[in-house]
Amino acid sequence: MTLPLTGQVALVTGASRGIGAATAEALAAQGAHVVLTARTAGGLEEVEDRIHAAGGSATIAPLDLAESDSIARLATAIGQRWPALDILVMNAAMLGELAPVPSIDGKQFNQLLTLNLLANQALITNFDAMLRKSARARIVAVTSSVGARPRAYWGAYGASKAALETLVLAYADEVEAISAIRVAIVDPGATATPMRKAAFPGEDQTTLKSASVVGEAIAKLVIGDFPTGHRMRIDA
Repeated sequence: MTLPLTGQVALVTGASRGIGAATAEALAAQGAHVVLTARTAGGLEEVEDRIHAAGGSATIAPLDLAESDSIARLATAIGQRWPALDILVMNAAMLGELAPVPSIDGKQFNQLLTLNLLANQALITNFDAMLRKSARARIVAVTSSVGARPRAYWGAYGASKAALETLVLAYADEVEAISAIRVAIVDPGATATPMRKAAFPGEDQTTLKSASVVGEAIAKLVIGDFPTGHRMRIDA
């Protein structure tokens, strides 16, 4: 039986753990060849092994998205192997220190914006041509509720997610009428991940949904049809 994503190529950022890893595994389970990228080679290898053990297909590409030319090099490498990119999941992000706005550390804020916002713009820039060549390109940007509803001490992280949403939705509007690219914003909600644990160290993560729930929901989203600009929150 042919799986729904057979023959499609997906790129998932932040794929060494948490939601990124779960999404990569869910897409591979539906037939996609998944390119896994993150800074941690060991974590990527573990995810790749699980995908292969389950009968899926994946390639790892360890790199730091915040480095100046890393994304361009990744796009060149992928473009040399495949003619198009069908799925782009922009998941990689850093939380940063939770602090009052007047106390935000400028250096760390720049690092946070580089990964959470500027790297995603670079992904769109470098993969735009490959996405346009896909018969059914899908982009998923992973956001947070604090991007839409500001919360005390979450100003830096929330600002990066609000800016990310504006950026990708503007791109969605630009290409809707001239390509098959469709863009969705996904808010995973409270999920048992390392980032969540860092933000809420006293929380019992056994009371939260697993990252696999989010990954499977994202896979289901890209398999189906949705209008560009679609927004989805994943609740337990």
